[in-house]
Amino acid sequence: MQEKSHILPPINTEKTVEAISNFIKNKIEESKTEGLVIGLSGGLDSSTAVSIAVKAIDKGNILGLIMPSQTTTQEDLEDAITIAEHLGIENEVINIDNLIKPFRELCIHSATEYYNQLANANLKARIRMIILYYHANSMNRLVLGTGNLSELSVGYFTKYGDGGVDILPMGDLYKTDVQNIADYLEIPDKIITKAPTAGLWAGQTDEEELGIKYQLLDEILYLTTTEKLEDYMIAEKLGISKNEVLRIKNMVKSAEHKITPPPIPKIR
Repeated sequence: MQEKSHILPPINTEKTVEAISNFIKNKIEESKTEGLVIGLSGGLDSSTAVSIAVKAIDKGNILGLIMPSQTTTQEDLEDAITIAEHLGIENEVINIDNLIKPFRELCIHSATEYYNQLANANLKARIRMIILYYHANSMNRLVLGTGNLSELSVGYFTKYGDGGVDILPMGDLYKTDVQNIADYLEIPDKIITKAPTAGLWAGQTDEEELGIKYQLLDEILYLTTTEKLEDYMIAEKLGISKNEVLRIKNMVKSAEHKITPPPIPKIR
């Protein structure tokens, strides 16, 4: 069980799951597609999203693709398989390492170590997106996204990678909301409590990369966007520096291009 926030108002988990289930069902009907394809990482978000999906449509119409690379931990691989088998959905394991290598050989231009690592990390996410869409197109299905409001807000996803999906049923839920729903759905506690990671390089964890715990991030986002408090008031309320509030707000501003269509100059 996760520590409860005293800042974020609690959600009604039962009604939220029902609303998301209806959303998924309606989007499939509207698009005249026949089911869903989802990438399973063994983490909290994908496990929660697929657990809601089986409440929305026949589990026989859901395909879970598990796409490990050499930086995927054995624990994450096993957890992804476990959640798929527990829910009774079709699942496949597709190792992407052999698909990564040719791309690395295409670019001969020099770059700093940081940008090389970033390019390689984003490459993994984009290869997974291509695999998901190839299956979805072949099977006349939608790609089910697993992103949450916290990560979407600060741009913590790969543009045209894990951000390239058809629907984002949890896109209005903070990470802490997703944790509460996972508790309600009785997702294994080891999945809920383990350190979130995209597995894009060895030892990577989301909170370390973001430089903040998800609960505090959610509280800053909530007080900024919903309560619309001044920066100094948020800092005082949370017992943090004003600079930390400004850092998160700058991340939100910098991420706007990731969640909006490409800019088009007005000509006509």
